[in-house]
Amino acid sequence: MRKRSDKTLGESLRDHGLSRRGFLKLCAATASLMALPPSMAPAIAAALEQARRPSVIWLSFQECTGCTESLTRAHAPTLEDLIFDFISLDYHHTLQAASGEAAEEARLQAMEENKGRYLVIVDGSIPGPDANPGFSTVAGHSNYSILMETVEHAAAVIAVGTCAAFGGLPQARPNPTGAMSVMDLVRDKPVINVPGCPPIPMVITGVVAHYLVFGRLPELDGYGRPLAFYGQSIHDRCYRRPFYDKGLFAESFDDEGAKLGWCLYRLGCKGPTTYNACATMKWNDGASWPVEAGHPCLGCSEPKFWDAGGFYEPVSVPLTLGPGTLLGAGVVGAVAGGGLATLARKQRKEEAGTRQPVTVDELEQKL
Repeated sequence: MRKRSDKTLGESLRDHGLSRRGFLKLCAATASLMALPPSMAPAIAAALEQARRPSVIWLSFQECTGCTESLTRAHAPTLEDLIFDFISLDYHHTLQAASGEAAEEARLQAMEENKGRYLVIVDGSIPGPDANPGFSTVAGHSNYSILMETVEHAAAVIAVGTCAAFGGLPQARPNPTGAMSVMDLVRDKPVINVPGCPPIPMVITGVVAHYLVFGRLPELDGYGRPLAFYGQSIHDRCYRRPFYDKGLFAESFDDEGAKLGWCLYRLGCKGPTTYNACATMKWNDGASWPVEAGHPCLGCSEPKFWDAGGFYEPVSVPLTLGPGTLLGAGVVGAVAGGGLATLARKQRKEEAGTRQPVTVDELEQKL
C-alpha cells in the first residue's frame, strides 16, 4: 500500500471523496485565488493531478500567533482542506498534536524524509547571530540555530507576516533583541515574503497553491512579495479613492465626512504608500477590511511601518520619496490630496518599470 506522502494531490483528493466535477470547481477557485482567469482551470487541474503534497515545516519565533490565527480563517481552501488535502503540515507549534520531544522529532523526521523537497514557513522575527541566544528559544535552542538547521535542505522558504518578512514590531527601535528578518539571514534559498500584520489568509494559501501548481514560487517585487497580491497599492484599489481625487476627506472619526465614507487620508491612512490586496480580497470570507470598517490603513505590509511615524498622522511624504518632494510641489491644505495623487501616479509609473507582471500565455507555457 502506498504511503500517503507518495500519493499525488489528485489521488489524495479522490481518496477524500472529491468528484471530478468538484475537482474542476476547486481548480477554478484556485485560479481565482492566484489572480488567474477561469480559463486557466484545465491547466491547473492537469498540474494538480500530478503534483505531490509537499511537506511543510512551520517555524514560529518572535511573533504573536496572529499569522496562524489569520490562517485559521482561510476559506478557499479552508485550513482543514489545506492541511489534509493540499499539504502535509508536519510541524507547527500551535496546530500539531505532539509536544515536547515528540514535536521536535517530527520536525527532524520531516527534514530527513523530504530532504531538498520540503517547504519552510516562518512567522516571527529572529534574534540575529550576534544577539543573546536566550532572547527566544524553542526546546532549548535559539531561534537562529533552529532556522538555519531547518532551511539547510529546504526547497524554499516563505516568510509569513511582517515580523518574518521585514522584522516587524520586534525590530522597531530600539530593537532590544537584535531582531532580524528571514531574508536577512537566509541567503542561499528562495525566500518569498508574505507581509502583513497579520497577512491576508487567502494570500498565504494562494502562495502555497501557486507552488503546488507550478512547482516554484511566484513572480516577486523588489521586496520579495508576490506581485499577484502586492502589485498595486491599497490606495489604487480602495473604494474611497474617488473621494480622495475630489479632495473630500474625513477630518475626524465621527464627523460627517467619516459617516459618508470619505477618504481617510487626513486621519493617517497609509494606503498611498502601502502595497497589498486588502481592498479586493478583504477578510473573513470577503466580509470587510479595516478601511471599510472606518479605520485608516496602518501600512502594515511595508518595511519598518512601526517606525514610519504616527499611525494617525497624514502621510505628507510617501515613504519612498525625499522629504522635500511635496514641498516643491506646493502642497498646502486641501491641495495635499491632489499633489500626493499626482506624485503617487508618477511613482507608480516609475515602479512599473521594475515590476515584471506575468501574462496568462506565459503561465501556460510554463506548465
